[in-house]
Amino acid sequence: MRDIDEAPLNATPPGDAARSAPPEDGPVSTYGKKAVLASSIGYAMDGFDLLILGFALSAITAELHLGNGEAGSLATITLFGAVLGGLLFGVLADRIGRVKVLTYSVCFFAVFTGLTALADGYTEFAVYRFLAGVGIGGEFGVGMTLAAEAWPARKRARATALVGVGWQAGVLLAALVSAPVLTHWGWRGLFLLGALPAVVAVVFRSRLHEPEAFTEHRAALAARRAQAAKARVPLRLLVADATTTRATAGVLVLTSVQNFGYYGIMIWLPTYLSAEFGYSLTKSGLWTAVTVVGMAAGGLVFGQVADRLGRRRAFWMFQFGSAVSVLVYSQLTSGWALLVGGAIMGAFANGMIGGYGALMAELYPTEVRATAQNVLFNLGRAVGGFAPVVVALAAESVGFGTAIAMLAVIYVIDMAAMLLIPERSATPLTTRLEPQPGVPGP
Repeated sequence: MRDIDEAPLNATPPGDAARSAPPEDGPVSTYGKKAVLASSIGYAMDGFDLLILGFALSAITAELHLGNGEAGSLATITLFGAVLGGLLFGVLADRIGRVKVLTYSVCFFAVFTGLTALADGYTEFAVYRFLAGVGIGGEFGVGMTLAAEAWPARKRARATALVGVGWQAGVLLAALVSAPVLTHWGWRGLFLLGALPAVVAVVFRSRLHEPEAFTEHRAALAARRAQAAKARVPLRLLVADATTTRATAGVLVLTSVQNFGYYGIMIWLPTYLSAEFGYSLTKSGLWTAVTVVGMAAGGLVFGQVADRLGRRRAFWMFQFGSAVSVLVYSQLTSGWALLVGGAIMGAFANGMIGGYGALMAELYPTEVRATAQNVLFNLGRAVGGFAPVVVALAAESVGFGTAIAMLAVIYVIDMAAMLLIPERSATPLTTRLEPQPGVPGP
């Protein structure tokens, strides 16, 4: 009889976890649907939280007597907090569980989003935003990991795309409610509102157990103490060998471009429509909402394309579309053209958001999957955090239209970075870093 220390890492444990294991193909389980819905709800709260800052920025600037640099830095500070949260909650998720850590991160950012309403000056506001960002940093990677581990391999990109659409749902909600809430209760009421929906996510997640891929891995580690000791330094696995290091570098470029483009556009879009075309706050909100609807539609299409044609082809199609649509949008002047152009730009520029969850899930093993998702995406958020400031400074020199047009360059860089990343579409998720026969390299 083989000694327990020689038990393979892919041994299947008994209990509920085994019943949640997804097949490589076939129908999605009830557990898988619940996992994606729970992850989507949490990510929606993140989107809501970050966009209400964009809508409230003018009112905050006026009441707290902030300069343009200080105002733009508030989004940057939030995203810096997300980097710390990404590392903290990513490592915790790989250690103690995806579902538990999702709940902790939601509670954390909900508390500090609500406390933001009490801020009386720039420093206090910045501290609350940084801490809210820490909680926000846990949502993307942990939710994407949970979704990827719970759905069949051939439908994995569609699962992570649905989580990405959750973000757009939160952003759309923010675009629709910001104007009336600001009118009646001011920006403080808006941030208080941002703390409430997290309760729904906490209740929903209390009904979920951990996915089979995670519990299987933890059971194996418990039987192999030496492997468990190595797992205490998960970050080293992001650069475990030359292929993994190249993939990590490529993913970091992708997430940086994704976040830089998104925040460069969305944080200033209401201001751009108001300053350049004289739109009211309500009209700016509606036009922004249409852009967000385009983003959600793009995310759903991307999931289908990525599962059918492969990750690399899907990303290249959407990256090219992003470069072209951003350039075209910056030249539009009529209301209807801005409405349609905004939806198309949103579909391409943010349609890729759900693809990162599937892409990274297939690149990294279970022992470091949530860490990789959170660390790499939130490092990209840190780079993207400079976008509101960069766009503001560029707009002062060349105008908002040209500043937005300049964002097209980053998507060309994005296309080149895809060459560093191996194509592993719909492959079984690995429990440890090891060669995969028959999997093409970059």
